[in-house]
Parts: sequence; structure tokens; C-alpha cells
Amino acid sequence: MRSIMISISVLVFLISCIKPKPNENPEGLNILDREEVFISPDSLEFTDTVYVPIYSEIYTKTMTSNILLTATLSIRNTSFNDSLFVDVIDYYDSKGNKVKAFIEQSILLKPMASIEYVIEENDEVGGAGANFIIAYSSKSNDIKPICQSIMLGTLGQHAFAFTSDGISIKR
Repeated sequence: MRSIMISISVLVFLISCIKPKPNENPEGLNILDREEVFISPDSLEFTDTVYVPIYSEIYTKTMTSNILLTATLSIRNTSFNDSLFVDVIDYYDSKGNKVKAFIEQSILLKPMASIEYVIEENDEVGGAGANFIIAYSSKSNDIKPICQSIMLGTLGQHAFAFTSDGISIKR
């Protein structure tokens, strides 16, 4: 009986250590996969690239004292009529190294729709100078998506949040 209880305890412990995938909804489906589409770049007239700062950690008092933050990337299509195609969502660390490409195909962002990606608090890969590069395309240059990061942290009993806006870097 004791060995069964130990086996069950070990099994419960191992299951609790499995990290959920950050893009999965409660049903276990990847929320980005359901919107991935294939589109010919020739069919769209406008493209842009946006740099979005992400602070996955900030310093307090000294450079050796830091606070880890949860960061959310939000991409919002502000058009009432036209879809937007997000072609690249790449995450870079403070040294400029590409850490992860979040999509393999374009994501269809319908009018007034948005997508988010969360960098979890315990993810220390990005650092204080992390950023996202987002490339998108559309039929018209009238579509002006909002690309922002929202950071949230706690220090003792105090919580704080701040945002950072993306800027176009296409030349």
C-alpha cells in the first residue's frame, strides 16, 4: 500500500511540473494555430515592421537587484472593415539574439480582432532589453494596428503595471 501511495505522489508531482503552453486555451488548442493562413505576398499592397520593447525584468536600487515581470504582447487590428495579416512575431533578447519565432505562417487578424502572447514572469531569457519584431501586411496602408506590450510586476504587497508602444522601423 505504501508503494502505491508513493507512486501516486510521484505521479501527481510530475504532472504538476508540466508547464502549460502559453498559447493554449483551456481546451488545449493553440489559439494562434487556428488563425494561421497561407497568403501570397503579391496580393497585398502594404507591409510594415514594428519594434515593440518588452521588459521581462527591471532593476531596483542597483543593477544586481531586479524584479521579474510578466509581459503581454498585444496586436490589435483597428480597422472596422479590413483584415490584417501578421507575418512575423519574433522575440529577441537584450543582446539582440533571436530567442523564438512564434509563428510559422501568417495569422489572419479579422477587423477589430486582437491576438496576445504572454512572456511569463519566470521566463528570464529576454532580459531588461528584450523586444518583439512584428511584420504585418494588408490590402491598404489605411490599416493602423496597435502593437503594445503590457508589463506587470509585484514588489512585496505592491503591484505595478506599465505599457510600451511599438514603433514602425520599416525604412
